[in-house]
Amino acid sequence: MRDLRIVFMGTPDFAVTSLKKLVENNFNIVGVVTAPDKKAGRGRKINESAIKKYAIENKLKLLQPQNLKSEVFISNLKALKANLQIVVAFRMLPKLVWEMPRYGTFNLHASLLPDYRGAAPIHWAIINGEKKTGVTTFFIDEKIDTGHIILQKEITIHKDEIVGELHDRLMNLGANLVTETVQKIKNNSVITQKQKQDSQKIAPKLFTENCKINWNNSIDNIYDHIRGLNPFPAAWTDMFNNNDVTSLKIYKIRKEVINHKEAIKKIITTKDNIKVAVNGGYIIIDELKISGKKKLDSKSLLNGYSFSTNAKMR
Repeated sequence: MRDLRIVFMGTPDFAVTSLKKLVENNFNIVGVVTAPDKKAGRGRKINESAIKKYAIENKLKLLQPQNLKSEVFISNLKALKANLQIVVAFRMLPKLVWEMPRYGTFNLHASLLPDYRGAAPIHWAIINGEKKTGVTTFFIDEKIDTGHIILQKEITIHKDEIVGELHDRLMNLGANLVTETVQKIKNNSVITQKQKQDSQKIAPKLFTENCKINWNNSIDNIYDHIRGLNPFPAAWTDMFNNNDVTSLKIYKIRKEVINHKEAIKKIITTKDNIKVAVNGGYIIIDELKISGKKKLDSKSLLNGYSFSTNAKMR
């Protein structure tokens, strides 16, 4: 049985769950690497990563490099004498970092590789209407998310699940898989599997452009797109109303599959209901945020906001 000295690398809450699981299982965490502090918000307050907060609370050695190739960072990393590195929701590592430990560096990825390589696998699985997804641990190599697979676990995506809900389920599933992977490495019982390289399903970074709703799509595609971005970063659209164009984000929705003769993109309202005519039915909006206003449920918005008869999405 191997005596492991582990360096853990991560930044957001998704990574904290894995680190916490390792600590609770008494694995030897000799160091934690996370992103530098950033100024955020109107007050430009210092924002510390979720991993940093956990590391400080649990008195773990912490490194926050600006540059992963800097001599100072490399020297500090070597001084930890780690023989295993674990990466969960962190930056791409330079080769001199990931090849440093004797037992390698492995990554947790929130998809069933080789499908959905890239920055936003949880979002794109829902956006593309997938029925299943999962988590994968693999040894890092020169390319992004292409290394030899160690372990995988699969789960079903629920019919109306939003990305926030799936994120949390995969976060917990992934933490268990990380722990199981470390135990196998400790026992020297890992059997890896080479990835197939031909998957057409990718998970590119989310930008303003690919979060915009295309109202000319089918009702199912629009529905999947919006729930695949709820609550973060949120699908958005422009709206023409009362001779003005306003931007808004859409969160909770339902779909009504029905034949109709309304113009596509037309907004139809009642006393407590907002819906948009699309191909194959209506998208019913239950929660939204108009630019400059608070996020509200539709009924509350309609109490103080009026839609013209020619209101439509753009």
